[in-house]
Amino acid sequence: MYYQSPFSILLFLYLLFFKGAFGATITLLNKCDYTVWPGVLPNAGSPDLGSTGFELSSGESRSFLPAAGWSGRMWARTRCGQDPISGQFVCLTGDCGSGQVECTGSGATPPATLAEFTIGQGPTNNDFYDVSLVDGFNIPMVIESVGGSGLCLPTGCASDLNQQCPNELRVGEGDACNSACGAFGTPEYCCSGTYASPNTCRPSEYSKIFKLLCPRAYTYAFDDPTSTYTCVGADYTITFCPTLTSQQKSSQSSITESETGSGEKSKCQKKISIGGGQSLPCNAGKIINHFDFACQCIIIFLVTSILSSQIFCL
Repeated sequence: MYYQSPFSILLFLYLLFFKGAFGATITLLNKCDYTVWPGVLPNAGSPDLGSTGFELSSGESRSFLPAAGWSGRMWARTRCGQDPISGQFVCLTGDCGSGQVECTGSGATPPATLAEFTIGQGPTNNDFYDVSLVDGFNIPMVIESVGGSGLCLPTGCASDLNQQCPNELRVGEGDACNSACGAFGTPEYCCSGTYASPNTCRPSEYSKIFKLLCPRAYTYAFDDPTSTYTCVGADYTITFCPTLTSQQKSSQSSITESETGSGEKSKCQKKISIGGGQSLPCNAGKIINHFDFACQCIIIFLVTSILSSQIFCL
């Protein structure tokens, strides 16, 4: 007769349910009146989330479930299609140069608006997130948190900087807006060389324009104090082309379904990606959270039962 200790069973349950636990749900929502092709680039040492690039039609959303410790960036590519000469997949803005819809480890070609995340960092499992204009701007973008604790404020750039971009930073026919570093490439704008510190690299007149229009966005290399937010235990929604209604609600750190002009709630479909995509209802994130909570309750019940009785294995 073999006695199994409560501690060993508790350890087994911990490894079974928590070792591979997801750190957060990140949902990308397209509110633009056109299709975008988001790109996903994990940082070195972070795994792929099942897709590094995909098509997202107007009104659609797709969710990813990065584990604690994941870090990387996400962005939107615009005006994409097959090049008639090379046959490769190319985009007018945010192109990752892979020649296909999947970016496969390649980042966005500037200028591009970037959403940057570090999930479940350190012993307190802090999430860090920001919207960066350091590589320029191609599309309005806002990050909003759902739940969590800490400095869980909405951030990003809801203004269309392409409409207010200085001529010397303008790309094409107003398709995107360069950063000063991208346009001029000099150390004082790129915070490099003798300007590679917060004391020597100060915000330029161009980054001040960006900051005025998008006060919570990351506008130059050392803009950290006012532009990076820290939260624990939250899920996140990245909205491309957020509406005025969405922005007004986000100032209260809340997210609700958008409404059509007739007052009817718009329908949407969410894709949860864990190595692939499957269709789930819009409240899929809440369902997942409720499932996690139920699992925790079951574990607590089992552990309590184990500690209050002896278990023998014949």
